[in-house]
Amino acid sequence: MNDSIDLRQYFHLALKWWWLIILLAVAGAASAYIFSRRQEPVYQATATIMVGQSIQSTQLDTRDIYISQQLAQTYANIARRQPVLQSVVEALQLPDNWQTLRSRVTVNPVRDTQLLEITVEAGSPDEALVTADEVASQLIKLSPTALENQTQSKNQEFIRQRLDSLKGKIEAGQARLETLNQAMSGSLSAQQVQDLQEEINNLEQLVAGWENNYTQLLVLVEKEKSPNYLAVIEPAQTSGRPVRPKTMQNTLLGGVVGLLLALGIIFLLEYLDDTLKSPVDLEQQVAVTALGAIGRIKGKSYQDKLVTAHDLFSPQAEAYRMLRSNIQFMAIDEPVRAIMVTSPTPSEGKSTTVANLGVVMAQTGLKTIIIDADLRKPVQHDIFQVGNMAGLTDLLRTPEARPGSYLRQTTIENLWLMTSGKLPPNPSEMLGSRRMQQLVSDLLAEADVILFDSPPVLAVADAPVLASHLDGVVLVTEAGATRRDAARQAVANLQHAGATILGAVVNQFSKSGGGYYYYYHHYYHSGNGHGPQGSAATPQRQGKWLPFLK
Repeated sequence: MNDSIDLRQYFHLALKWWWLIILLAVAGAASAYIFSRRQEPVYQATATIMVGQSIQSTQLDTRDIYISQQLAQTYANIARRQPVLQSVVEALQLPDNWQTLRSRVTVNPVRDTQLLEITVEAGSPDEALVTADEVASQLIKLSPTALENQTQSKNQEFIRQRLDSLKGKIEAGQARLETLNQAMSGSLSAQQVQDLQEEINNLEQLVAGWENNYTQLLVLVEKEKSPNYLAVIEPAQTSGRPVRPKTMQNTLLGGVVGLLLALGIIFLLEYLDDTLKSPVDLEQQVAVTALGAIGRIKGKSYQDKLVTAHDLFSPQAEAYRMLRSNIQFMAIDEPVRAIMVTSPTPSEGKSTTVANLGVVMAQTGLKTIIIDADLRKPVQHDIFQVGNMAGLTDLLRTPEARPGSYLRQTTIENLWLMTSGKLPPNPSEMLGSRRMQQLVSDLLAEADVILFDSPPVLAVADAPVLASHLDGVVLVTEAGATRRDAARQAVANLQHAGATILGAVVNQFSKSGGGYYYYYHHYYHSGNGHGPQGSAATPQRQGKWLPFLK
């Protein structure tokens, strides 16, 4: 269950920041593509050299093979040194110095073999081929192989002459032996046979000696083959296709880097963002009961925001009805009839919440009174489009005045409004006065429920003072705007004043955040498109709300 919740949170986080993810991924891929296209193509050619001649020998020596493999490591290092590369630069008249050429040359022994692969990168296939062959040639010239070749050429010439001479003698002696053997089969005297046999024996001894000398000379030739010998066994080869840049690979890699950068930025922003975003945040980070989540209401005017009066089947209107029900559940043990709605800081939607909550309560048949106790910036008279010439402050200043004369009937049945009246210089003192306590008591005798719109808790001291005279407080927060510390401090201030906090509401909650608001939105906008029949959404009187009765 927890895993599914975590996955859903990541999914909603991706939906929230989808534009940043796509933007940085596309930007990364485009940057990598443009950079790759602007790079000069690089081609590669590889020549192969063998160290030692054991593979050509008729008598294999494992020691020579081992030495050749070890020498291959040494020659790989020598090939990238100044003598070899400087000779290449001079031979090919390259515009680069040997240090620059070294950055384009790679020499690697082929594992468990006597082979060396010389790889050269260049701006064209032909240049790569010529340079790789020249590096191999210069390495051979600067190795002991060149000197050995000079010495061996003289020895080979002498030995070749001796081998040719012995070969001629051997062939002549074998021919003479065949002739003598044929003569022995004829009619000969005893003396002739004896002479022929003696000549045959002598000739066989000579031929055997010649053959022995011939074999020894061949062995000598084999022994002169050194494990330090270098030879090109494969000239430089190239595929003809550039090895760099790899445009497609770089583009994909750039997109991945952009995606990872976007994810890093998102998690950093979310980590630094200490605002409340959902009912879960209220319970886990502020330790207050989440009473509801109100979605964004379209429109800028106060009349547009009174959604419970003109759009009864909207998700936002149902959210206010669910808020009403949740407050009812919180008031099962003791009646809660005088409720203050406030917020930690200004502009978090408390006044809109008071107005809509008052409408949904009145729609159930409860006689509801909204009192605009925000004596700093009152707005309830604007929401319900009534005058504000006289109101709460006037009633508090006139002890003999009757509360009913300051109540205004709204266009909603069972809903009355008491505006703030003229703004006083001492709002906190007026809200904390005994006259205010008496006023609350008098109004409760005429109404089922009273909702107070008060100033923000952290802005001024009015809200905690007023909350101490009422049955409960509902704290309104704005998703993505109210900070955790501000909400915690507001709760602490209210508790310190002795207020009963019923819970908190998340205002401006996005449906992408999931939860019950999302499921209600899905329910109402699927199927036949009509609201439920006989549900809490029906603005018919459902009977008195028992916890509010005296």
